[in-house]
Amino acid sequence: MVDKRLHARVPIDATLVCEYAAGRSFAVYAKDISVGGMYLDAPEQPAFGTNVTVVGLLPGAKKELRLPAVVRWTKPGGFGVQFGLLGAMETHVISELMKTR
Repeated sequence: MVDKRLHARVPIDATLVCEYAAGRSFAVYAKDISVGGMYLDAPEQPAFGTNVTVVGLLPGAKKELRLPAVVRWTKPGGFGVQFGLLGAMETHVISELMKTR
């Protein structure tokens, strides 16, 4: 399997919420992150191409973040997302995580 990621990922352990499809949401567990995206362990997997928002408190963040993303792949027990347009605060928090791991 060829890794096509543009950004290296670092391990993370955070409980977040995934929102999608007219108010539906469920708990997810972030396992790795980069400025480009993240892997989420989850009891359900939205379909490839689904727009989602990952919501929660990442390590180092002073307040809850809302990370727009699109599902890029799924497997039983989890899925990977590619982030959409992130704000300065979100980008800073993720960049700082990348430095400390």
